[in-house]
Amino acid sequence: MDNDFLARTAARFAIPGAAVGVFHNGQEHYFTHGVTSVENPLPVTEDTLFLLGSVTKTYTATAIMRLVAQGQIELDAPVRRYVPELRLADDRSFTVRQLLNHTSGLDWGTLVDTGEGDDALRRHVDELATLKLIGDVGERPSYSQSGFNLAGRIIENVAGQTYEQAMASLLLEPLGLGDTHFDRDAVMTRRFAVGHEKGEVARPWRHWRANNPGGGIAASVADLLAWARFHLGDGDGIDLAAMRVPTAVLRGSNLGDAIGVGWFLREIDGVQAIGHGGSSNGQFAELLIVPSLGFAVVAVANQGPDGIPFNQAVVRQALEDHAGLLDRDPEPLPYDAEAASEVVGGYDNDAMVMSIEDTNGLVLEVLIRPEIRASAEMELPADHAPFPMGLLPRDEYVITAGAFSGQRGFFTRDADGVIVGVDLAGRMFGRVR
Repeated sequence: MDNDFLARTAARFAIPGAAVGVFHNGQEHYFTHGVTSVENPLPVTEDTLFLLGSVTKTYTATAIMRLVAQGQIELDAPVRRYVPELRLADDRSFTVRQLLNHTSGLDWGTLVDTGEGDDALRRHVDELATLKLIGDVGERPSYSQSGFNLAGRIIENVAGQTYEQAMASLLLEPLGLGDTHFDRDAVMTRRFAVGHEKGEVARPWRHWRANNPGGGIAASVADLLAWARFHLGDGDGIDLAAMRVPTAVLRGSNLGDAIGVGWFLREIDGVQAIGHGGSSNGQFAELLIVPSLGFAVVAVANQGPDGIPFNQAVVRQALEDHAGLLDRDPEPLPYDAEAASEVVGGYDNDAMVMSIEDTNGLVLEVLIRPEIRASAEMELPADHAPFPMGLLPRDEYVITAGAFSGQRGFFTRDADGVIVGVDLAGRMFGRVR
């Protein structure tokens, strides 16, 4: 792993700017490439701030664990103990732990901008009364952005501060993470990256404040590696080992084999690892930790749609070069027209529509719902081109090329054996045709 590899890989995926940090054998290594913006270019350094997207969820979960250690939260207590104002489409009750392992049955989330005021999260929680419920509590994991935003509201109510103030006092200040910020006014006084989509600057730079608990942190790769090193340490009173205990099993997912508390857990080349990825508007982040080896790698990039495969290629190279671990995608089964015919059709959820077609080979396309794109008050990320996919054993599948190459998922059948749904990136799509 070196800057030449980073430059070649960035060129292959057309990434304007990227930064990588590796911690191994007690040493930190940094590699950087390119510029912060194609319109106003500055060199990317290890101190350049990038949006981390859903990697933020590891911070929110850890802050919850700090409050657990202080005796202010119980993981197996109902969420309504801490957020009594919560109203949903039914009267279900789920625990803090079920919120943090995505088994609450909440759909992905809402797309309502509740403003930039200190009441943004409270107003977001009010919107959850309209959120679709996609399964019974504890039935299965389904990735929920609003679930983690609700976790942020738990932090607000328990700490008696805004989410951002509480995160600073619970984690960022004690850990000395001076280049980790939620506030755009703090970010804009430092060198920061902007997102890009297909070579153009992506706007807006960041979406609304209520999404901060699930995806709002901006940090340097140096601070992100310091965050990884904290999770390799003693936890400063936080039970980090409890965050790595499997709490829900994942099926057919490249996110991992299971979910702990805020972490995806998986085995790489026979060794246990924890990690989380993130994406925002044209910015992408990946964090992977191998606790038994004292190893961590972090990667950030500022171009869509290929920031995800770029980060994956970088992380895999760092794993091989520094930790001696090989991470490979599964090989799909040979094409079978009869098996393909079972999965061809249309699927959707509240935010996206999916189609799977067979053109002598399966092709999957996912689009933001047209009505959402039409009514959006701000520019949304561009849709991806269709992806070729291949079937795996046990009703699983893998995307074989494109921005999500290696992404795995699975199909769900009803009692009669008919496919009625598909999972992609931990999100459920129900069959509509």
